[in-house]
Amino acid sequence: MTDQTRPKGAPRRRRRSPKPVELRHPTPTPRSEPDALAGDYEPTGFVDLGVPDDVDRGLAAAGFRTPFAIQTKAIPVALQGRDVCGRARTGSGKTLAFGVPMLARLSGVAEPRRPLGLVLVPTRELALQVAEVLDPVARVCGHSVIPVYGGASRSGQISELQQGVDVIVATPLRLIDLLKENEVDLSAIEIVVLDEADRMADDGFTPQVEWILRKCTAPRQTMLFSATLDGDVGHLVRRYMTEPVEVSIDAPTDTVGTMHHLFLAVHHMDKDRVVASLAANFAKTIVFCQTKRGCDRVERNLQDIGVNASAIHGDLNQAQRERTLRRFTDGEVKVLVATDVAARGIDIDDIGAVIHYEPAGDGKDYLHRSGRTARAGRDGWAITLAEYNQHTQVRILQRALRLELGAPIEVFSNDPRLKDLALFAAG
Repeated sequence: MTDQTRPKGAPRRRRRSPKPVELRHPTPTPRSEPDALAGDYEPTGFVDLGVPDDVDRGLAAAGFRTPFAIQTKAIPVALQGRDVCGRARTGSGKTLAFGVPMLARLSGVAEPRRPLGLVLVPTRELALQVAEVLDPVARVCGHSVIPVYGGASRSGQISELQQGVDVIVATPLRLIDLLKENEVDLSAIEIVVLDEADRMADDGFTPQVEWILRKCTAPRQTMLFSATLDGDVGHLVRRYMTEPVEVSIDAPTDTVGTMHHLFLAVHHMDKDRVVASLAANFAKTIVFCQTKRGCDRVERNLQDIGVNASAIHGDLNQAQRERTLRRFTDGEVKVLVATDVAARGIDIDDIGAVIHYEPAGDGKDYLHRSGRTARAGRDGWAITLAEYNQHTQVRILQRALRLELGAPIEVFSNDPRLKDLALFAAG
């Protein structure tokens, strides 16, 4: 469920820090002694990018061997201390693209409540996942990483900060809460990362992000990663970054090369059975709905026709969301029915299809949702369902995405092509 597959973390070197687990608040475990770094190891492909020995040992211990394209482009620039604007989707490997140079460039050990590195992310789930990727690497090279987000124990996070934490991965509102209560001080921050910056902007967090950046008063390196670099994201780049180097592995509207796009015309009363027929092709499927109420309704309808489905949206508390995501990750739930709250918070590599229960509002929403599939070199399907009055919306969406697929293909739930999607491509 991370950017790259790896085994569980290596022994710790110092201070207590979160042990990575799947979508649960990490449980602190002690670091190992420095001699855990002794002995030979096989250098990884990251060495050729200029990654120092101690960080490369951490990468090797965590099972990372070969850098992804965005890492190859971003890491050498960031290791020079340059500000970096990275345009890349979730699943492209951008967590290590900013995490590796951050761990390599931290000047030392953080004082209590004064972290040295900050990663801002839009969702609780993403905070946990980014921390889970970085934690095993950080442990081996002598650093600590914790997630800081709402819905988890505030006192536990404060306790960790009081012990001294080198890197915090935080959502804006919980971090602001801790800042206002003087539980954390950002005056020593050396490196700031804005991850999924466009999603934070879309969710209205730009003022909060700016407020936090103004609290980072020391000279710093800033890295920003986003699927797009326009609008409010462009404002953040212009105002808070210094001569940033842009790195990207795709155009702003490009989709994943191994993603298959399918637009289907369906009838309202048959729609859920079409979803069930499509989901039968895959071990894991996400169905995106526009509203929380619609999400719950689709969940009930799918369950009524025998589909192992579960919903996730903003009305569920954090424990419920984590439990549902964990069951989906483990394969206990076959279909996850989600609102856009999950569009950036899910980082699982083996999702076979994303089904848009209604056409996405625009090209950006389509890319955000569809990016849950076709990850890490796997094929995936992005399937849009359109009722009779939504065909114009589909044409507008296809033009924005530069997809020349024509009108939606009319299907009923008993259509044999739904059991073998390659038949659609065959005409």
